Amino acid sequence: MEEVHIYTDGSSRGNPGPGGYGIVMIAVGKGFKKEFSQGYRKTTNNRMELLAVIEALEKIKKDNVKITVFTDSRYVSDAINKNWMAGWIKRKWKNVKNPDLWKRFLKAYNRTQPKMKWVKGHNDHPINERCDALAVNAAMNKSNHLVDEGFEAGDKGLF
Repeated sequence: MEEVHIYTDGSSRGNPGPGGYGIVMIAVGKGFKKEFSQGYRKTTNNRMELLAVIEALEKIKKDNVKITVFTDSRYVSDAINKNWMAGWIKRKWKNVKNPDLWKRFLKAYNRTQPKMKWVKGHNDHPINERCDALAVNAAMNKSNHLVDEGFEAGDKGLF
């Protein structure tokens, strides 16, 4: 079975403020690695942490791949590892922050069934530090920012 390790990080300058995510994906045992990042003009750190994982999982094209996601976000890892998600679904997402992203995450999660592992951020883990640099640079690079429609629409009281 093929195996992929995914490392992710999210960042925002201000909360909310300009933000970004960074992803490093490694095909274990194959010496193949890819990096991805994207910036958003106004968002939150938690949204970027979650969006990084979503974007990475959506990039997996094959079925039956063993996937481990390494994140320094307790918000993301605990939602799965502590089974918060089941309660959110049962409550029909009532009083859940970022339901637009969590619903998108759920689709990607159900398709790929990754293992979620928390890693301590800013602790000299080289790949986590690389993800952080990608996320921060994406947040600071104003020339290619996207609109976080879920956040900005919610920010305007539309849902």
